[in-house]
Amino acid sequence: MIDIDKIFSDGVEGSFLVEIAARTIIMFLLILIILRLSGRRGVRQLTVFEVAIILSLGSAAGDPMFQEDLPISYSVVVFICVIVLYKFITWLTYKSEVITHLLEGKVLPIVKDGVFHIKHEDDDNFSRSEFFSELRNLNVEHLGQVKEGVLEIDGTLSVLFYADDDVRYGLPLFPSSYKMVDVSNSEGPFACMYCGQVVFSFDSDTQSCTRCHRKQWSKALNSRRV
Repeated sequence: MIDIDKIFSDGVEGSFLVEIAARTIIMFLLILIILRLSGRRGVRQLTVFEVAIILSLGSAAGDPMFQEDLPISYSVVVFICVIVLYKFITWLTYKSEVITHLLEGKVLPIVKDGVFHIKHEDDDNFSRSEFFSELRNLNVEHLGQVKEGVLEIDGTLSVLFYADDDVRYGLPLFPSSYKMVDVSNSEGPFACMYCGQVVFSFDSDTQSCTRCHRKQWSKALNSRRV
């Protein structure tokens, strides 16, 4: 049988429970102060470097909340050292582009002139399905509506759109239209389902994309943004 009392209350001292509550409140306030000093307003603005710092503070913040032999002053020293180090490294990133790219990464081009930037096709940061989802959330129906799209270092997506009169044919992004078709028995234009390249007809029987050499095609769309 499972001893519930042993799991939840064995050796518990009421006075120390009150101390744990006080420690937790103090550490929580310290964490809020540290995050405020970092100068960031939201999680989506955090870079990889900043997330690493926050994770490294986890033990320093959590252990003193319930360990009686760890005074909060130890955590305060850790927090002060970390925030000073953070400010110093942040200053270095302003002085050196190399350090900035090393710690925070680079902006990743995703779409250019209505097609995928296939130079990054094997990049671990490039997820076509996630990018499709982000564009759908912006009410983008197909890539022909997108002039340029980049993935920022904080994970946000920045997009420039074509004017309505400049919208071109592009790869559909919604499942209802993103379907492979038999180009031999269908009328173009067609969009490569891998890179977004649009063709109106094929010069040979290979039916391969000239950009990525794939053979999966979908019907291209040229509708304007709603």
